[in-house]
Amino acid sequence: MSRPPEPIPTASQAKELVARWLAEIGRVVHGKPEVVRRSVLCLLARGHLLLEDVPGVGKTTLAQALARTLDADFRRIQFTSDLLPGDLTGSSIPERSANGEAVAFRFQPGPLFGNLILADEINRASPKAQSALLEAMSEHTVSVDGTSHPLPDPFFVVATQNPKEHHGTFPLPESQLDRFLMRLSMGYPDREDELRVLARDPALHLLPELDVVLDLAALRGLQSAVETIKVESSLLEYLLELVQATRDHEALALGASTRGALALRRAAQAAALVAGRDYCIPEDIRELAVDVLAHRVSVEARGGSQPEVEVSRWIVSEIVDRVAIPL
Repeated sequence: MSRPPEPIPTASQAKELVARWLAEIGRVVHGKPEVVRRSVLCLLARGHLLLEDVPGVGKTTLAQALARTLDADFRRIQFTSDLLPGDLTGSSIPERSANGEAVAFRFQPGPLFGNLILADEINRASPKAQSALLEAMSEHTVSVDGTSHPLPDPFFVVATQNPKEHHGTFPLPESQLDRFLMRLSMGYPDREDELRVLARDPALHLLPELDVVLDLAALRGLQSAVETIKVESSLLEYLLELVQATRDHEALALGASTRGALALRRAAQAAALVAGRDYCIPEDIRELAVDVLAHRVSVEARGGSQPEVEVSRWIVSEIVDRVAIPL
């Protein structure tokens, strides 16, 4: 039996709801309002989030705060080199009769069957395990023994990885990176915010006190509202010019795909909704272009010590500055 559609809030109602949500998360994640906002945009746009940073800067706390304020089913999965696909998706378990004979098989869901999944240190898992997560992220289903099982709705993956450590890791292929709506970095807090953390550890003391701001039905309503945001044809032309510029750039071996263009449009629609508008403006696209597109391009082979992720972000930022904004 299909679920009845949730009421879709107006842009002004959505702005108020999300403002309360962001404020509640901000009680725990100090000094990172833009990272929190963009994480919420990812969720509203039905995307997935890749957080890339050194350990101990609040990535797990952010994921837990998102789940607690949503009353969502939160699952944390520690990715390791010996993780198997079945450890993520689940497996078929034999049911036995009174005399011990196997009479049927019952599907036992794995940890992917939650609303908000924290895939911790995703690049430590083998390519096989990463592929199992890829199907879940792209299709919102998992396949076990030839049978597809739908995942809960909403389904949101927050994956983390440490960009400074490469020993014993398996870099994510382009096909999997392309499934993440945004790639963000938390960064170290400034001195004042770090003093607040030291005075009272928010993960230990404040996280359990967070209030539920939205139930899952309200979240689905917000996600549906994002899809109603108008994007004028001139803005679609502008967005496509940005994407095309990544394909034509001499320093890039691979430009952003059509999936990347769609991701940027959805992210811009979410930004407009959070701002209380029912239409997009060029700034909605400009401000998110680097976070949405930079991890979808590949830099030409080169020398130098600067990490590729920094180079690709710089190139996309240069493209954003260069491409003319529609009047």
